[in-house]
Amino acid sequence: MGLDMKKLGLFVIAVILGLAGSGCATKEYVHEYVQGQLKPVQDRLGALEQRADRMDGGQRRMDTQLGALGGRLDQAEATLKAHDARIAAVSKTAQEALERAVAAGKLAEGKLLYEVVMTQDTLRFATEQATLSEAAKAALDEFAARIKAEGKPVFIEIQGHTDSRGPAAYNERLGLMRAEAVRQYLHRKGGLPLARMSVISYGHTEPVADNRTREGRQQNRRVVLVVLQ
Repeated sequence: MGLDMKKLGLFVIAVILGLAGSGCATKEYVHEYVQGQLKPVQDRLGALEQRADRMDGGQRRMDTQLGALGGRLDQAEATLKAHDARIAAVSKTAQEALERAVAAGKLAEGKLLYEVVMTQDTLRFATEQATLSEAAKAALDEFAARIKAEGKPVFIEIQGHTDSRGPAAYNERLGLMRAEAVRQYLHRKGGLPLARMSVISYGHTEPVADNRTREGRQQNRRVVLVVLQ
């Protein structure tokens, strides 16, 4: 645009000189002529400026949308990493349960069928308590019904996990109390034989989330039911 204006200026000067040389131009005529030549250019410049403003506004909106999308992607990636960490930790303890059951001669085929993770959202243990809530009982009723419906001779290891608050010995004991509460309920209400179930406590040694956050501690307070055959 700077080059066009320069050419226009040279053109206007040439016209003025030409008209002046001809001796037939007045100042008013020259002024009107120049203004007439400049108006289309000024109108074009105004239109281009408006278009540039619209483009700038669109770019800013796009940048905002991209920033929001990037934030959601970062959050999804963090959630996925946390999920992968939980799977890795649970799989590790399930493999250990399988090894223990095989060593004790409890299994017919020596394989892991599946595992059920009951978090604090389901169990709803009160702080430092091992009493089952109604929500926990309902979930255990469903689990026992599933075991019976499958009709397989299975062995179940019930693992208790806690968050990291409190001494290690206390957390290990609390985890064991909660696992035992689940075992007793599955036997009394669910009709599963005690001899086909065992309990173990990991305390706070196998976290699946960050114990520094409230949400992480809730995820770490869990009971895992490992079903083996």
